[in-house]
Amino acid sequence: MPDTTLLLSPEVRDALDAHRPIVALESTIIAHGLPRPRNLAVAEELEALLRSGGAVPATVAVLDGRAHVGLDKDQLERIAGDPSVRKLGHRDLAPALATGASGATTVSATAFLAARAGIRVFATGGLGGVHRDWVRAQDESADLRLLAETRITVVCAGVKSILDVPATLQRLETLGVGILGYGTEHFPGFYLTSSGEPVDWTVRTPREVAAVMAAQDALGGPPAALIVANPVPEERQLDPELHDRVLAEALSECQERGIGGQAVTPFLLGELMRRTGGASLEANLAAVRGNVRLAALIAAAR
Repeated sequence: MPDTTLLLSPEVRDALDAHRPIVALESTIIAHGLPRPRNLAVAEELEALLRSGGAVPATVAVLDGRAHVGLDKDQLERIAGDPSVRKLGHRDLAPALATGASGATTVSATAFLAARAGIRVFATGGLGGVHRDWVRAQDESADLRLLAETRITVVCAGVKSILDVPATLQRLETLGVGILGYGTEHFPGFYLTSSGEPVDWTVRTPREVAAVMAAQDALGGPPAALIVANPVPEERQLDPELHDRVLAEALSECQERGIGGQAVTPFLLGELMRRTGGASLEANLAAVRGNVRLAALIAAAR
């Protein structure tokens, strides 16, 4: 991608030049993950949380065939309010730029563009991963391979709990993507504080995360990402029994209705929100807010 296609907002460019803390944010949660008009309020809230933590927000999106790192008020409103905005993964970036399309960036596209801009820290909700029916469908998120090839630190609440968490962790190990549990010895479960799966390494301060990042740079080698797995607070998690029951029912309905491929994830997430009366959405937002606050501290500690 030619450098002229990557547009940095004045605030982001100034922060890069001055070596001030910057945190990237995805735009898919704004365009496709939240109902309108709450999506715009949340987008503004997340940027404000970063600023209050001493970091510059760099929300990423593609507008009219140009990749933007850092959005102004009008651009943020456009991403939140335009129903024609597409969902763009890493593989979609070239066609979107070539055809003049507009789209919100997923984890893979955001990580790629942020790293290309020189941004090292990225905050999101949950990563994609290996789907539960992988043996039959071999369905795996593009997030995983992209993170194996991109030197960026991703602060997240684990992977989406509708996925096969043990298989995803195994895949991340195979790909050489490092995982740090932040204040926890168990990998978070997105809506849940814990997935029940252990992590090999636990850190407890932003400075410790920054030290691991520095050691990555000193060692060199493959430019893999570092995942900082930050659990949603226990008092803000979705009730585990409700989560497990609703997910089991939704998975069963998927099989009965023959829902497969890319339709599975939005269906399951939609059913979780509907059948929990919106509690899953609130747990998701609690996780995102915590990740954004932590990401600002990590960026400032570097």
